[in-house]
Amino acid sequence: MAGIPDHIKAIAELSPVEDLLLVVLRKGLPGIRVKSLVDQHETFPLVLVRRDPSFGAWDGDARFTDAARVVINCFAADPNGDEDSAILSEAVRVVLRDAWLNNEVVPGRGHITRVDMNSSPRRASDWATATGPVQYADLPTGVWRYESIYDIRIRKPRKRPYPLPH
Repeated sequence: MAGIPDHIKAIAELSPVEDLLLVVLRKGLPGIRVKSLVDQHETFPLVLVRRDPSFGAWDGDARFTDAARVVINCFAADPNGDEDSAILSEAVRVVLRDAWLNNEVVPGRGHITRVDMNSSPRRASDWATATGPVQYADLPTGVWRYESIYDIRIRKPRKRPYPLPH
């Protein structure tokens, strides 16, 4: 048997925060690659979404909500890679805000109940910061990165992400 049994999956009430945000951002940013992992030979523009492990005390409601600090990196290549990365970061902010204010529900993943910008987009000179991607040391030549941090609250989905098998 590969993986965990379905009756174990059915215990889970929440899914990874990244899974919800990937759906929201892919829908809101058509034509832009939105991922949570970096490929060895990546292409740009790219939005990279990852939950920040340094959130501190989790303050969600164990019955209904999840809370996470999320780091979002926006990459774009020259010409205008610096400006394009900054604009892409702003587009991400608008998509997250609109998903929150419009109560956009992602089936099996839940919906965003609050978005707070913890750290506004800022230029970063390489792949990695303390919270950023760390797979590679240097950005490819002519590629720019803007990093921003959000505190996100999520209402769990009405139905569990992995229903009981019949």
